[in-house]
Amino acid sequence: MEIHTLKAQVRNSTGKGAGRSLRREGRIPAVLYGSDIDSMPLSVSTYDIERLLKKINYAQSLLKLQVENGQPFEKTVMIKEVQRSPLSRNFLHLDLYEVNMTRKLTVTVPVVIIGISKGVEDGGVLQIIRRELEVNCLPTEIPEQITIDITDLEVGDSIHVDEIKLDGDLEIPFDTNFTILTVVAPKAVEEIKKPEEETEEGAEPEKETEGSED
Repeated sequence: MEIHTLKAQVRNSTGKGAGRSLRREGRIPAVLYGSDIDSMPLSVSTYDIERLLKKINYAQSLLKLQVENGQPFEKTVMIKEVQRSPLSRNFLHLDLYEVNMTRKLTVTVPVVIIGISKGVEDGGVLQIIRRELEVNCLPTEIPEQITIDITDLEVGDSIHVDEIKLDGDLEIPFDTNFTILTVVAPKAVEEIKKPEEETEEGAEPEKETEGSED
């Protein structure tokens, strides 16, 4: 697994005003935290984050964090959250989590479908219910994807989470045996869509809230 480098600086001021000043200077306020450390306010380059997020899926990627000012240090981290303005999509804040390399963590891994199911060839419709799954694993064993072959699925067949087998010391945590995907008849799809197409008169769309600017 390739580990990319992210440079940061300790910041001494917090709050919305300080955050806006940082963003005008081309930097983003951030915070570093973990189970074994106190939280630490940082800032990172907007340009560096833009370039980094074009290369990685941050929910799965380990980073080498290099803090350059004060007492310089390095830590292995993951990006836990990226906050953006809902209107401009500009970066507002970054959450970084220190990773213990000997302790399992929970990551979100994309589901990738391969093959063409027999049911789809016979006129059925593939419905993907979960496009991502949570996986518990060591940081060095984070999978890039979970691949599911649907070639043998007939109309009416489904794949549930307990049918997914992972290599190594990886596990998918779940309390209920939920469905990941299913092949349904076209008529069933139409019946499912009808209630979704009916909306209450005067109902307002859900609004996206703006993230913290600290």
